[in-house]
Amino acid sequence: MIRFERKDLAQLARGFLMGGADIIPGVSGGTVALILGIYERLVGAISHIDGHLLGLVARRQWRAAAEHFDFRFLLTLGVGILTGVACLAKLMHYLLLEQRTYTLAVFFGLILASSFIVMRMMKPRGAAQYAICYSLAAAAAVFAYWLVGLQAVVFHDSLSNFFFAGAIAICAMILPGISGSYILLLMGAYLTVTGIIKDVLELKCTSREFVSLLVFAAGCACGLIGFSKLLRWLLSRFHMPIMAVLGGFMIGSLRLMWPFQRPITEKLYEQIVPESWNQDVTACLVLAVVAMLAVLMLDRWGSVEDEQ
Repeated sequence: MIRFERKDLAQLARGFLMGGADIIPGVSGGTVALILGIYERLVGAISHIDGHLLGLVARRQWRAAAEHFDFRFLLTLGVGILTGVACLAKLMHYLLLEQRTYTLAVFFGLILASSFIVMRMMKPRGAAQYAICYSLAAAAAVFAYWLVGLQAVVFHDSLSNFFFAGAIAICAMILPGISGSYILLLMGAYLTVTGIIKDVLELKCTSREFVSLLVFAAGCACGLIGFSKLLRWLLSRFHMPIMAVLGGFMIGSLRLMWPFQRPITEKLYEQIVPESWNQDVTACLVLAVVAMLAVLMLDRWGSVEDEQ
């Protein structure tokens, strides 16, 4: 029997924050995991869902299987993520519709501070490493800036498309700076998927919607397991340049979080520069600074927890 411990509560809280981030187009749960100091542990745990694990399960070596893929960590984190998605979905929907400017200002501050934390993890030595790391970061920033400027396409809700959308989006969700929700938005699937989740939570989904959600979840599982193995391999061999790329992704994605936007269509916005310094600009600046301080506090909390 699993006994609940203090560290489990901390993982639930981390998962809750990740879940809340994952449902927001432009914010990545991987970013939150990186801020909280659990990113590499998360990638490593998921990548251990492999043939060896299946062999342990087949031989009913439950304890060894649980230790192999960090079951307790993934369980508590997963429960927190699902809780965050369920609890914050409606709130985030309201904030992005009714308080978009202020909400984006908060996200801008969160991601900006997070990018500084990630870049600090590079720790290059010598001029050559500095040049390589910052060149990679710049290239990644340009790519992310271009990516978040793309327009959404029309999503056809076939089961194969649901599986493909899940596999692609989950890869983005685990990457700091690249939002899985935004990838779904670009694929035209975001409103469809979130609408189905909303119907499931309200117990009024159709059988077709339920099957589509299961197929989407299967795509997420396959994409996550496969991509995590690649990411774990890259982090173990090329940690410094990978951190540079992830930091660049986060900086480039700030384009999507620019608070001052005007609608082009019902779903698309373009960034604008305020004509003058007014109350909204001051409020956005204050919110962004507060969000940056919150990230620094979370980073400190993650460091303290890791030391215990």
